[in-house]
Amino acid sequence: MGVKRSSYVCLPCRGSYKQGDEHGHEHRCPRCGEPMVGVGTAFQPPKRRDDEAWRVLSVLLHAGVRFHTSCCQGCGPGYRPRTLAEVKARVAYARRTGEPLAEALVRPVV
Repeated sequence: MGVKRSSYVCLPCRGSYKQGDEHGHEHRCPRCGEPMVGVGTAFQPPKRRDDEAWRVLSVLLHAGVRFHTSCCQGCGPGYRPRTLAEVKARVAYARRTGEPLAEALVRPVV
């Protein structure tokens, strides 16, 4: 069986790279050398010029949300907000209800 590959993101460069999943190994951006964030195997990167999508992604990653596949084949990572309006609505919901931000961000219905 081959090496399990996961996606890693460099937010400053807006780059996404598939790399082997070695535990304890820090993945660095090939462009700027900064540490990258592991985002999971089901990640689809936005286009580099899509400012809003990268801002949404930054909020998700800083809240601890990742893009791993579920136990079912082909199910994907589940709901993730795609617009800043969706993110703002979920942040407001989390503040209002006291629900952790990471859980509110992946909730399909608010």
